[in-house]
Amino acid sequence: MSRHDTVTDELTDAAASAPQESEIRELPLAKALNAGLRKALEDDDRVLLMGEDIGPLGGVFRVTEHLQRDFGPKRVMDTPLAESGIVGAAIGLAMRGYRPVCEIQFDGFIFPAFDQITTQLAKMTARHHGAISMPVVIRVPYGGHIGAVEHHQESPEAYFAHTAGLRLVSPSTPHDAYWMIQEAIQSDDPVLFFEPKSRYWHKGPVDLASNPAELHSSKIVRTGSDVTLVGHGAMVNVLMQAAEIAAGEGTSVEVVDLRSLSPIDYVPILESVRKTGRVVVASEAPGFVSIPSEIAATITEHAFYSLEAPVLRVSGFDTPFPPAKLERAYLPDADRVLEAVDRALAY
Repeated sequence: MSRHDTVTDELTDAAASAPQESEIRELPLAKALNAGLRKALEDDDRVLLMGEDIGPLGGVFRVTEHLQRDFGPKRVMDTPLAESGIVGAAIGLAMRGYRPVCEIQFDGFIFPAFDQITTQLAKMTARHHGAISMPVVIRVPYGGHIGAVEHHQESPEAYFAHTAGLRLVSPSTPHDAYWMIQEAIQSDDPVLFFEPKSRYWHKGPVDLASNPAELHSSKIVRTGSDVTLVGHGAMVNVLMQAAEIAAGEGTSVEVVDLRSLSPIDYVPILESVRKTGRVVVASEAPGFVSIPSEIAATITEHAFYSLEAPVLRVSGFDTPFPPAKLERAYLPDADRVLEAVDRALAY
Protein backbone atom coordinates (compact mmCIF):
# COMPACT_ATOMS: atom_id res chain seq x y z
CA MET A 1 0.00 0.00 0.00
CA SER A 2 1.43 3.42 -0.99
CA ARG A 3 1.51 6.43 1.28
CA HIS A 4 -1.18 7.96 -0.95
CA ASP A 5 -3.59 5.29 0.29
CA THR A 6 -2.92 5.63 4.00
CA VAL A 7 -5.98 7.82 4.53
CA THR A 8 -9.10 5.69 4.61
CA ASP A 9 -12.01 6.01 2.24
CA GLU A 10 -14.17 6.68 5.29
CA LEU A 11 -12.33 9.95 5.91
CA THR A 12 -12.71 10.94 2.30
CA ASP A 13 -16.41 10.12 2.37
CA ALA A 14 -16.84 12.14 5.56
CA ALA A 15 -15.11 15.10 3.97
CA ALA A 16 -17.28 14.76 0.89
CA SER A 17 -20.56 15.05 2.76
CA ALA A 18 -22.17 18.45 3.18
CA PRO A 19 -22.44 18.97 6.95
CA GLN A 20 -25.27 20.98 8.50
CA GLU A 21 -23.28 22.20 11.51
CA SER A 22 -19.69 22.63 12.57
CA GLU A 23 -17.83 19.45 11.68
CA ILE A 24 -14.09 19.19 12.24
CA ARG A 25 -12.05 16.54 10.45
CA GLU A 26 -8.33 15.84 10.59
CA LEU A 27 -7.26 15.63 6.93
CA PRO A 28 -4.05 15.80 4.90
CA LEU A 29 -3.90 18.84 2.62
CA ALA A 30 -4.32 16.65 -0.49
CA LYS A 31 -7.50 15.07 0.89
CA ALA A 32 -8.80 18.49 1.91
CA LEU A 33 -8.34 19.64 -1.67
CA ASN A 34 -10.11 16.51 -2.88
CA ALA A 35 -13.03 17.24 -0.56
CA GLY A 36 -13.14 20.87 -1.73
CA LEU A 37 -13.18 19.84 -5.39
CA ARG A 38 -15.88 17.29 -4.68
CA LYS A 39 -18.02 19.94 -2.98
CA ALA A 40 -17.57 22.29 -5.93
CA LEU A 41 -18.58 19.56 -8.39
CA GLU A 42 -21.65 18.78 -6.32
CA ASP A 43 -22.71 22.39 -5.96
CA ASP A 44 -22.36 23.53 -9.58
CA ASP A 45 -22.87 21.44 -12.71
CA ARG A 46 -20.75 23.95 -14.67
CA VAL A 47 -17.59 22.91 -12.81
CA LEU A 48 -15.31 20.64 -14.83
CA LEU A 49 -11.91 19.19 -13.94
CA MET A 50 -9.31 18.57 -16.63
CA GLY A 51 -5.67 17.53 -16.66
CA GLU A 52 -3.15 14.78 -17.27
CA ASP A 53 -3.87 11.53 -15.39
CA ILE A 54 -6.50 13.09 -13.12
CA GLY A 55 -9.16 10.49 -14.00
CA PRO A 56 -8.80 6.81 -12.99
CA LEU A 57 -5.32 7.46 -11.54
CA GLY A 58 -6.56 10.37 -9.44
CA GLY A 59 -3.60 12.56 -10.35
CA VAL A 60 0.07 12.07 -9.55
CA PHE A 61 -0.60 13.22 -5.97
CA ARG A 62 -4.07 11.59 -5.78
CA VAL A 63 -5.76 14.97 -5.28
CA THR A 64 -8.54 14.00 -7.72
CA GLU A 65 -8.84 10.41 -6.50
CA HIS A 66 -12.30 8.83 -7.09
CA LEU A 67 -13.74 12.03 -8.59
CA GLN A 68 -14.04 10.63 -12.11
CA ARG A 69 -15.56 7.47 -10.68
CA ASP A 70 -18.24 9.51 -8.92
CA PHE A 71 -18.85 12.31 -11.44
CA GLY A 72 -18.00 10.66 -14.75
CA PRO A 73 -15.45 11.32 -17.52
CA LYS A 74 -17.40 14.28 -18.93
CA ARG A 75 -16.81 16.27 -15.77
CA VAL A 76 -13.41 14.89 -14.71
CA MET A 77 -11.45 14.61 -17.94
CA ASP A 78 -8.06 13.11 -18.68
CA THR A 79 -6.31 15.25 -21.27
CA PRO A 80 -3.37 14.78 -23.63
CA LEU A 81 0.06 15.82 -22.39
CA ALA A 82 -0.32 19.35 -23.76
CA GLU A 83 -0.50 22.15 -21.19
CA SER A 84 -1.13 24.85 -23.77
CA GLY A 85 -4.03 22.81 -25.10
CA ILE A 86 -5.44 22.25 -21.61
CA VAL A 87 -5.52 25.97 -20.82
CA GLY A 88 -6.68 26.89 -24.32
CA ALA A 89 -9.59 24.46 -24.03
CA ALA A 90 -10.41 25.88 -20.60
CA ILE A 91 -10.58 29.40 -22.04
CA GLY A 92 -13.08 28.21 -24.65
CA LEU A 93 -15.13 26.38 -22.02
CA ALA A 94 -15.21 29.48 -19.82
CA MET A 95 -16.50 31.53 -22.76
CA ARG A 96 -19.32 28.99 -23.10
CA GLY A 97 -20.34 29.35 -19.46
CA TYR A 98 -18.43 26.52 -17.77
CA ARG A 99 -16.08 26.84 -14.79
CA PRO A 100 -13.08 24.66 -15.69
CA VAL A 101 -10.40 23.65 -13.19
CA CYS A 102 -7.11 22.68 -14.84
CA GLU A 103 -4.34 20.70 -13.19
CA ILE A 104 -0.74 21.35 -14.19
CA GLN A 105 0.95 18.13 -13.13
CA PHE A 106 4.13 19.80 -11.86
CA ASP A 107 5.20 23.44 -11.49
CA GLY A 108 7.88 23.32 -14.18
CA PHE A 109 5.38 22.04 -16.74
CA ILE A 110 3.35 25.25 -16.67
CA PHE A 111 5.60 27.06 -19.10
CA PRO A 112 4.24 25.46 -22.30
CA ALA A 113 0.97 27.14 -21.27
CA PHE A 114 2.61 30.48 -20.41
CA ASP A 115 1.43 32.20 -23.59
CA GLN A 116 -2.17 31.02 -23.16
CA ILE A 117 -2.18 32.15 -19.52
CA THR A 118 -0.49 35.54 -19.83
CA THR A 119 -1.64 36.76 -23.26
CA GLN A 120 -5.10 35.19 -23.50
CA LEU A 121 -6.55 34.09 -20.16
CA ALA A 122 -5.30 37.12 -18.21
CA LYS A 123 -6.41 39.67 -20.80
CA MET A 124 -9.66 38.27 -22.20
CA THR A 125 -11.97 40.14 -19.82
CA ALA A 126 -10.23 43.50 -20.30
CA ARG A 127 -10.06 42.94 -24.05
CA HIS A 128 -13.85 42.65 -24.13
CA HIS A 129 -14.44 45.55 -21.72
CA GLY A 130 -15.81 43.23 -19.05
CA ALA A 131 -18.37 41.53 -21.28
CA ILE A 132 -16.62 38.15 -20.92
CA SER A 133 -15.57 36.60 -17.62
CA MET A 134 -12.88 33.96 -17.27
CA PRO A 135 -13.78 31.69 -14.31
CA VAL A 136 -10.79 29.40 -14.85
CA VAL A 137 -8.76 27.85 -12.02
CA ILE A 138 -5.30 26.48 -12.75
CA ARG A 139 -4.02 24.19 -10.00
CA VAL A 140 -0.23 24.19 -9.77
CA PRO A 141 1.60 21.79 -7.40
CA TYR A 142 4.77 23.77 -6.67
CA GLY A 143 7.89 23.97 -4.54
CA GLY A 144 10.58 21.65 -3.28
CA HIS A 145 11.24 19.23 -0.44
CA ILE A 146 10.16 16.13 -2.39
CA GLY A 147 13.53 14.99 -3.76
CA ALA A 148 12.47 15.24 -7.41
CA VAL A 149 14.34 16.05 -10.60
CA GLU A 150 14.54 19.24 -12.65
CA HIS A 151 11.19 20.94 -13.54
CA HIS A 152 9.44 19.23 -10.62
CA GLN A 153 10.37 21.50 -7.68
CA GLU A 154 10.18 25.06 -8.94
CA SER A 155 8.36 28.12 -7.59
CA PRO A 156 7.21 30.19 -10.59
CA GLU A 157 4.72 32.41 -8.72
CA ALA A 158 6.41 35.73 -9.53
CA TYR A 159 6.00 35.29 -13.30
CA PHE A 160 2.23 35.25 -12.92
CA ALA A 161 1.91 37.74 -10.07
CA HIS A 162 3.50 40.24 -12.46
CA THR A 163 0.69 39.67 -14.98
CA ALA A 164 -2.33 41.94 -14.60
CA GLY A 165 -5.64 40.09 -14.83
CA LEU A 166 -4.60 37.01 -12.87
CA ARG A 167 -5.31 36.17 -9.25
CA LEU A 168 -2.84 33.99 -7.31
CA VAL A 169 -3.42 32.15 -4.05
CA SER A 170 -1.56 29.51 -2.05
CA PRO A 171 -2.91 27.66 1.01
CA SER A 172 -0.60 26.50 3.78
CA THR A 173 -3.06 24.39 5.78
CA PRO A 174 -5.67 21.72 5.00
CA HIS A 175 -8.45 24.01 6.26
CA ASP A 176 -7.42 26.79 3.90
CA ALA A 177 -6.98 24.31 1.04
CA TYR A 178 -10.55 23.01 1.46
CA TRP A 179 -12.15 26.44 1.47
CA MET A 180 -9.82 28.36 -0.85
CA ILE A 181 -10.22 25.92 -3.75
CA GLN A 182 -13.99 26.36 -3.56
CA GLU A 183 -13.68 30.15 -3.40
CA ALA A 184 -11.27 30.13 -6.34
CA ILE A 185 -13.72 28.10 -8.43
CA GLN A 186 -16.50 30.57 -7.57
CA SER A 187 -14.39 33.52 -8.74
CA ASP A 188 -15.29 35.03 -12.11
CA ASP A 189 -11.63 35.91 -12.66
CA PRO A 190 -8.84 33.46 -13.52
CA VAL A 191 -7.11 32.10 -10.42
CA LEU A 192 -3.75 30.33 -10.28
CA PHE A 193 -3.95 28.03 -7.28
CA PHE A 194 -0.45 27.18 -6.07
CA GLU A 195 -0.45 24.02 -3.94
CA PRO A 196 2.64 23.34 -1.77
CA LYS A 197 3.26 19.76 -2.78
CA SER A 198 5.59 19.08 0.15
CA ARG A 199 2.61 19.64 2.48
CA TYR A 200 0.16 17.36 0.65
CA TRP A 201 0.36 14.58 3.25
CA HIS A 202 0.60 16.68 6.38
CA LYS A 203 -2.61 16.56 8.39
CA GLY A 204 -4.48 19.39 10.03
CA PRO A 205 -7.99 20.24 11.28
CA VAL A 206 -10.56 21.18 8.66
CA ASP A 207 -13.85 22.78 9.64
CA LEU A 208 -16.12 21.56 6.85
CA ALA A 209 -18.90 23.97 7.82
CA SER A 210 -17.23 27.26 8.73
CA ASN A 211 -14.67 29.49 7.08
CA PRO A 212 -14.19 33.01 8.44
CA ALA A 213 -11.40 34.07 6.04
CA GLU A 214 -11.86 35.56 2.58
CA LEU A 215 -9.91 34.21 -0.39
CA HIS A 216 -7.64 37.23 -0.85
CA SER A 217 -6.77 37.85 2.78
CA SER A 218 -3.57 37.36 4.72
CA LYS A 219 -3.69 36.45 8.37
CA ILE A 220 -1.54 36.39 11.47
CA VAL A 221 -1.05 32.75 12.45
CA ARG A 222 1.26 33.37 15.42
CA THR A 223 1.46 36.52 17.53
CA GLY A 224 4.69 38.08 18.72
CA SER A 225 6.31 41.42 19.50
CA ASP A 226 9.95 41.42 18.37
CA VAL A 227 10.07 40.37 14.69
CA THR A 228 7.51 39.72 11.93
CA LEU A 229 7.99 36.77 9.57
CA VAL A 230 6.02 36.74 6.31
CA GLY A 231 5.60 33.84 3.87
CA HIS A 232 3.22 31.61 1.98
CA GLY A 233 2.56 27.95 1.24
CA ALA A 234 5.10 25.48 2.61
CA MET A 235 7.27 28.35 3.84
CA VAL A 236 4.72 29.13 6.55
CA ASN A 237 5.59 25.85 8.27
CA VAL A 238 9.29 26.76 8.13
CA LEU A 239 8.52 30.17 9.64
CA MET A 240 6.51 28.55 12.44
CA GLN A 241 9.46 26.25 13.18
CA ALA A 242 11.79 29.24 13.29
CA ALA A 243 9.39 31.13 15.56
CA GLU A 244 9.24 28.20 17.99
CA ILE A 245 13.03 27.98 18.17
CA ALA A 246 13.31 31.75 18.61
CA ALA A 247 10.79 31.65 21.46
CA GLY A 248 13.03 29.19 23.27
CA GLU A 249 15.82 31.75 22.97
CA GLY A 250 13.70 34.58 24.31
CA THR A 251 12.63 36.23 21.02
CA SER A 252 8.93 36.80 20.38
CA VAL A 253 8.13 36.24 16.70
CA GLU A 254 4.91 37.03 14.81
CA VAL A 255 4.11 35.01 11.66
CA VAL A 256 1.92 36.22 8.79
CA ASP A 257 0.54 33.74 6.23
CA LEU A 258 0.07 35.60 2.94
CA ARG A 259 -2.47 33.11 1.50
CA SER A 260 -3.02 35.44 -1.48
CA LEU A 261 -0.11 36.48 -3.70
CA SER A 262 -2.09 38.68 -6.09
CA PRO A 263 -3.69 40.73 -4.78
CA ILE A 264 -1.77 40.86 -1.49
CA ASP A 265 -3.66 41.87 1.63
CA TYR A 266 -1.19 44.25 3.28
CA VAL A 267 -3.33 45.30 6.25
CA PRO A 268 -2.25 42.52 8.68
CA ILE A 269 1.34 42.77 7.41
CA LEU A 270 1.64 46.50 7.98
CA GLU A 271 -0.13 46.30 11.35
CA SER A 272 2.36 43.65 12.43
CA VAL A 273 5.38 45.60 11.18
CA ARG A 274 4.22 48.74 12.99
CA LYS A 275 4.13 46.64 16.17
CA THR A 276 7.43 44.76 15.85
CA GLY A 277 9.52 47.19 13.79
CA ARG A 278 11.43 44.33 12.17
CA VAL A 279 10.42 42.01 9.36
CA VAL A 280 11.79 39.05 7.40
CA VAL A 281 10.03 37.92 4.21
CA ALA A 282 10.74 34.39 2.98
CA SER A 283 9.96 32.15 -0.01
CA GLU A 284 11.42 29.16 -1.81
CA ALA A 285 11.71 31.02 -5.13
CA PRO A 286 14.88 32.85 -6.20
CA GLY A 287 15.08 36.24 -4.52
CA PHE A 288 15.73 38.50 -7.51
CA VAL A 289 12.54 40.27 -8.71
CA SER A 290 10.45 38.11 -6.39
CA ILE A 291 7.25 38.35 -4.34
CA PRO A 292 9.36 39.03 -1.20
CA SER A 293 11.01 41.88 -3.13
CA GLU A 294 7.61 43.46 -3.80
CA ILE A 295 6.51 43.01 -0.18
CA ALA A 296 9.77 44.52 1.11
CA ALA A 297 9.33 47.56 -1.14
CA THR A 298 5.71 48.06 -0.09
CA ILE A 299 6.55 47.80 3.61
CA THR A 300 9.28 50.38 3.13
CA GLU A 301 6.87 52.72 1.35
CA HIS A 302 4.05 52.46 3.89
CA ALA A 303 5.73 51.71 7.22
CA PHE A 304 9.20 53.23 6.87
CA TYR A 305 9.07 55.21 10.10
CA SER A 306 8.02 52.12 12.05
CA LEU A 307 11.05 50.10 10.95
CA GLU A 308 13.91 49.54 13.40
CA ALA A 309 15.90 47.58 10.79
CA PRO A 310 15.90 47.05 7.02
CA VAL A 311 13.36 44.61 5.62
CA LEU A 312 15.28 41.38 5.09
CA ARG A 313 14.61 38.62 2.58
CA VAL A 314 15.30 34.88 2.74
CA SER A 315 14.88 32.94 -0.49
CA GLY A 316 16.12 30.26 -2.79
CA PHE A 317 19.34 31.13 -4.56
CA ASP A 318 19.39 32.87 -7.95
CA THR A 319 20.27 29.66 -9.79
CA PRO A 320 18.28 26.93 -11.52
CA PHE A 321 16.87 24.44 -9.03
CA PRO A 322 19.67 21.98 -8.23
CA PRO A 323 19.68 18.16 -8.27
CA ALA A 324 17.68 16.55 -5.49
CA LYS A 325 20.72 15.81 -3.32
CA LEU A 326 21.39 19.55 -3.07
CA GLU A 327 17.87 20.76 -2.42
CA ARG A 328 18.42 21.15 1.32
CA ALA A 329 21.29 23.53 0.64
CA TYR A 330 19.16 25.49 -1.83
CA LEU A 331 15.84 25.79 0.01
CA PRO A 332 15.43 28.18 2.94
CA ASP A 333 15.13 26.40 6.27
CA ALA A 334 14.56 27.50 9.86
CA ASP A 335 18.28 28.13 10.38
CA ARG A 336 18.47 30.59 7.47
CA VAL A 337 15.34 32.35 8.72
CA LEU A 338 16.77 32.58 12.23
CA GLU A 339 20.03 34.00 10.87
CA ALA A 340 17.97 36.79 9.26
CA VAL A 341 16.08 37.29 12.53
CA ASP A 342 19.42 37.71 14.34
CA ARG A 343 20.54 40.27 11.75
CA ALA A 344 17.31 42.23 12.14
CA LEU A 345 17.64 42.26 15.93
CA ALA A 346 21.27 43.40 15.71
CA TYR A 347 20.35 46.81 14.25
